Amino acid sequence: MTRSLPLALLIALLALGLARADEEPAPLRSGPMLGYVSLRSATVWVQTTRPASVQLRYWPQAAPAKARLTDPVMTRKQDGLCLTILVDGLTPGTRYDYELYLDGVHAARPYRTDWTTRPLWQWRTSPPDTTLMLGSCSFVNEDPYDRPGRPYGGGFEIFQTMAKVKADAMFWLGDNVYLREVDWNTREGIAARYRWNRSRPILQALLANQPNYAIWDDHDFGPNDSDRTYPLRDHSLEIFQRYWPAVVYGTRETPGTFQHIALADSEIFLLDDRYYRNSNKMAPGKDKRMLGKRQLKWLKESLLSARATFKLIMNGNQILNDKTPYESMAALFPQEKKELVDWIVEQRIEGVVFISGDRHHTELQAHKVPGGYPLYELTCSPLTSGAHKLPKDHVEFDHPQRVPGTLVGERNYALLKLEGPARERKLVIEVYGVKGERLWRHEIARSQLGWTKKKKGKLY
Repeated sequence: MTRSLPLALLIALLALGLARADEEPAPLRSGPMLGYVSLRSATVWVQTTRPASVQLRYWPQAAPAKARLTDPVMTRKQDGLCLTILVDGLTPGTRYDYELYLDGVHAARPYRTDWTTRPLWQWRTSPPDTTLMLGSCSFVNEDPYDRPGRPYGGGFEIFQTMAKVKADAMFWLGDNVYLREVDWNTREGIAARYRWNRSRPILQALLANQPNYAIWDDHDFGPNDSDRTYPLRDHSLEIFQRYWPAVVYGTRETPGTFQHIALADSEIFLLDDRYYRNSNKMAPGKDKRMLGKRQLKWLKESLLSARATFKLIMNGNQILNDKTPYESMAALFPQEKKELVDWIVEQRIEGVVFISGDRHHTELQAHKVPGGYPLYELTCSPLTSGAHKLPKDHVEFDHPQRVPGTLVGERNYALLKLEGPARERKLVIEVYGVKGERLWRHEIARSQLGWTKKKKGKLY
């Protein structure tokens, strides 16, 4: 619930906040981070150092006099002192500024804090140009618990570079946290690692800059290459969901981190490649699965009902790469990959593009499908983990499906830009280095991602 504030009350509140600010520092550990933002609502996540009352004061940027204040809500120890505030009753396509108050004290931030609600464009205008930011594999050093020797994490200024980008959403593609030996054997250890990572000062401006969505891979789920047998998988799921707000995770019958998001004329399917995963060592067969039968059924049925121009399938592991000796659906779960791709072709699902992380290098692959259009997969990795430059004798060095000029063996992030008039939409992929230098650019026209021409008429 929110309420309007008379000017006199606002002045009194600010005066009280200034007085209390002299007494003790604001109990803010991490945030504010923007979670999901819709046409008429927004979510803001925070974590405090002790139980504290949290409020947001927000207003349309063009009308500061219309400021409103959310009701106070306490952070609780049983929730890890994490809290997601939902603000509803907003106007589509509107930019709002906001301030964070803890125990009535304004917790000022050294960067902008605002959100922009999604525009209502269907049946009114062409789809809005939209920019999605991508990254995976974010290792944050903590000396007492890291392996001896040279620190594995580095290039942390990439977060400052990314915070300057005007993106409509950020997608964290897995290994956003690296659990260590001291972490993955207890629920408290998992929570401690998430708390440590999220509180890094260099991350805060990026987390506040745009809505954030996430999937996981093995390192933020459990030990390296972990699967459904990990004993703490339910605790891991609970903590992941606590730190990454979503409209809904999984389904009533099938828990997990998978979810569906609609942005502009794209529908995005975020997959869970760990919770239902069979062992990588299991012999290939129809029962060996990465996603599990129910999640795969959800994905196929969701794709069939999707009406978006682009259908982006995001997963921690690669999906299509069958020539890698490392984790991928095609290499280790070939029958599940075949089932998915065959179904896309049989049902003539258009506009599909795969996106993944994990590999510690970035590349764009294009896979020819008999009876179908080229299936592209963008792999984007790493952000701050160690980067991997493929040696010339590596089996993947001259990958036949790789789009020439797209292999990157340094820390990087990517932008996906949905651009163009309604009937001439295109997906522009740009990859950038730590300092913001563009490393490559590639365009995929929507017309390349289908079988037949559409009949004339409105798309929406």
